[in-house]
Amino acid sequence: MRHFDFAPLYRASVGFDQLAEMMDRVLSNDAPQPGYPPYNIEKTADDAYRISIAVAGFADSDLGVEVKENALVVSARKADEDEGRSYLHRGIATRAFERRFHLADHVRVTGATHENGMLHIDLKREIPEALKPRRIEIAKPEVKAVEKDVVDAETVN
Repeated sequence: MRHFDFAPLYRASVGFDQLAEMMDRVLSNDAPQPGYPPYNIEKTADDAYRISIAVAGFADSDLGVEVKENALVVSARKADEDEGRSYLHRGIATRAFERRFHLADHVRVTGATHENGMLHIDLKREIPEALKPRRIEIAKPEVKAVEKDVVDAETVN
């Protein structure tokens, strides 16, 4: 495993310590990430994203979507409905899960839909006006009238 030194980042910037900590946490995590449930992350526009999670077998009431401290947490708990059922083969997984997605600054969840066994979560990056680039007009210097210390040439003639 490689070790990255973030000291140059700390020397030349202010406020990026969370980014360095996140990179360190991601790079040092040797534990395999769970593959259940499968999901896609797609970019739908310049500042819009969609996370699609396969949640076959779960009802709307079994699913939970919430945002906590710049993290999107998607969880599911299936009520035990298997009493009295005897499966010869059980290939549809309905086990509980919790999946976390770290959100960048100014990314907010705009909505979630559940259809055809897929949970779609729409996100949008909304940059505040104060952080958007703005054009500064360059003002022309004011031409100041020269005081009439010198007598006009026309009045002298």
